[in-house]
This record gives sequence, structure tokens and C-alpha cells, in this order.
Amino acid sequence: MFDYLMGLFSNDIGIDLGTANTLVYVRDRGIVLREPSVVAIQSGTNRVLAVGDEAKRMLGRTPSSIVAVRPLKGGVIADFEITEAMLRYFIRKVHNRRKMVRPRVIVAVPSGITEVEKRAVKDSALRAGAREVYLIEEPMAAAIGVNLPVQEPAGNMIVDIGGGTTEVALISLAGIVISRSVRVGGDEMDEALAQYLKRVYNLMIGERTAEEIKISIGSAYPMEQEMSIEVKGRDLVTGLPKTLTITSEEVREALQEPVSTIVEAIRITLERCPPELAADLVDRGMVLAGGGALLRGIDKLIAENTGLPVHIADDPLSAVAEGTGVVLHELNFLRKIASSER
Repeated sequence: MFDYLMGLFSNDIGIDLGTANTLVYVRDRGIVLREPSVVAIQSGTNRVLAVGDEAKRMLGRTPSSIVAVRPLKGGVIADFEITEAMLRYFIRKVHNRRKMVRPRVIVAVPSGITEVEKRAVKDSALRAGAREVYLIEEPMAAAIGVNLPVQEPAGNMIVDIGGGTTEVALISLAGIVISRSVRVGGDEMDEALAQYLKRVYNLMIGERTAEEIKISIGSAYPMEQEMSIEVKGRDLVTGLPKTLTITSEEVREALQEPVSTIVEAIRITLERCPPELAADLVDRGMVLAGGGALLRGIDKLIAENTGLPVHIADDPLSAVAEGTGVVLHELNFLRKIASSER
């Protein structure tokens, strides 16, 4: 009876708990929150000072008394207590800070995570105030979010390129037939870019700067009109601030390794594909979702390497969160594809 009453006060929510960003979908309201998965804490304690956008602005700019951390690495929880604090903050924020709210929560998780990692996600959500927790695999949520006919007896291929992981999955009859999860995504691209500038120009840049360069001029395939950008950082030789100009060709070269890993994961998945479903993919192709899908020319590169049509989702950043939202309205479908432990 108590749980029933609590349910009346809560809106069920779906959470895309990403390495880079967390999105929250509230039933009947849509996506109501989209913030970076960053928490600022008091150094030496777990006292949370800021979460989300405010904390991200502090990355690389904090005094010694404050530490800005990203509690998820490679799509999984790296710091249990801070993740719990972040989830509690987001759940309260979408419910206007009411403490009596205990919603049912669906959390999207990478398909390659272990049982221990799944348990950590569930425990974090329960301790953050959830009444019930369901897990759904990210590629399934993304496929539902981009309106692929996942319940049909036909091959649907989704590639979700996130901040910490890339999920490649072939879905048929509401189940994942084959999936591959590699811990390479947007973060790895940023790191590759920072290492390239350090190696070639002796220039040290932070992760925020690397991300800005990638978004501004990054590409996976030669562009019709190449671009350049001014980069500010610290010279490793003199130790002084320095500015230089780099081109989009250089950025593409820097990103080559992580992008190649993603393409290889797609090729391996296709090689293991049953013949009947492979035949479906010749016409249907695959859909790209996640922030990495926005990297210029990545669809052309994948199409060239696989010979299949490649489509980018209309709103790739929201695909997983939208998928959790659809599933919130179909609890029978959710019980079919997701496990629940109370």
C-alpha cells in the first residue's frame, strides 16, 4: 500500500546514464534534463558542491580544495558514491526537489558490462531514491528511440557511439541477436587529439579544449572544404601559454585510431551476422546514434568500409533517452527485454 501511494506522487523516469552526459526522460513530459556527467566535490571528502553544467565549467580550473570528477568511465561506474550523489541530484531536480518522490526508474547501460557493474548501477539508483530499477541495454534503447521496428522478425542494426563506449547491435524480434561493445567513444577521440598536439607541437591542452576542437573542425572523412582553428594551451618546452593554428586534416589524422576501432567493431559484428538478417541489412542498412554520430563524415567512412547504407538518427544525442521514454509506456515490453530486481 505504501509503495502504491508513493507511486501516486512520482513520475516514472528513464535515465541515459552516459559517460559524457546524463539525460533524464520523465513519463508524459519527455526529456527534461540534459547535463554533463560531472560532479564537483570538496577535496578529501565526498561533499558535493556542484553537479552537471556548473561542475563541467570547473573541469581543469579548480583550486586544490575542489575536485571536479567524472564518476563514469567507459560507460560504467568508476566511483559508486559520487554516482549515487549525482543520480540523487538529477532525480530531485526533475521532481522539483521534492524528497517524498520515489519513481520507478529505467537506466540504459552498455551491453558489454558485467553482472557486478549492473549491480552497481541498480544499487546507485535505488540508494538515490528509486522505488524500482529496470535496466535496458543501450543499443536496444537507442534502436527504440530512433523508431526502428525492433519487434519485427527482421534485421535492424544500430551503432550507438557515446562518450565512453560504442555499442553495435543487431536486433530482431525485440531481442539483441549479436552485439559488440568497445570502450572507445568521444572521450577516446578527445584523448587522441590531446596526445597528438602534445607529440607534434609540444602543446598541452585540457579535455574541454580537445572536445571543442573535435566539435568545431573534427571529421572522419575528407571534407569538401577543409577548416582550421586557433588552439590555446601550454607549451611543454617553455612552460608558457601558447597559441597555434591546426587544420581539420591534422585533427582527422589524430582521430584516425579511435575511429578505426569503431569501424572495425562494426565490421566484426557484420561478419558474425546470420545470413537471413544480413540480407535484410543490404536494404535497411544501419542507423548511427549517440554524440559520436555527429562527427563529420563518419557515416560516409562506415558506408565505404561496409558497403551498406548508413543513416544518422534525426537527434542522435537523445536516441537512448527517447528509447527509455517509449519503454516507460510499455511496461510489458520492458519486462520482456529488461531485468528487474527490487
